[in-house]
Amino acid sequence: MDFIIRKATKNDMPAVLGLIKELAIFEKEPNAVEVTVEELEQDGFSENPAFECFVAEIDSTIEGTAIIFKRYSTWKGKILHLEDLVVNPKMRGKGLGTALLDYVVKYGHELGVKRINWEVLDWNEGAIKLYESKGAKVLRDWDVVHLSEEGIKNYVAKLNHASI
Repeated sequence: MDFIIRKATKNDMPAVLGLIKELAIFEKEPNAVEVTVEELEQDGFSENPAFECFVAEIDSTIEGTAIIFKRYSTWKGKILHLEDLVVNPKMRGKGLGTALLDYVVKYGHELGVKRINWEVLDWNEGAIKLYESKGAKVLRDWDVVHLSEEGIKNYVAKLNHASI
């Protein structure tokens, strides 16, 4: 099967959002996606983009995506965060995920980053095996911490109330 991996364009964002929604279903969070095509277009293609996106394309159809952004580690320096790597469920097992990961790693190498990190659900053994086979270390003793939009608002409200 022939496919290409390329940097995404603004016009790709409807297909990318479709893949993001597929990932949410796979991760058992079908109603969690709030981002819109318009937000993806604005956030990814403005003067200071919040993320970069690569796509895997077969016969002019986007079948996979990788979304990354730059971070900074106080221990290592410049790093990349791989937010999502998604392949259309019908296309899994055909090498697209590996090709996207390879592309991200080469890109990070070109940028001179000291680390690339991402999260994986502990039950996603297929992905874990792939990542470990590529030399990635899955840190099972770290917990991911999220503060939601609502949590942020409540936190700030408490701070503001305490300041009075």
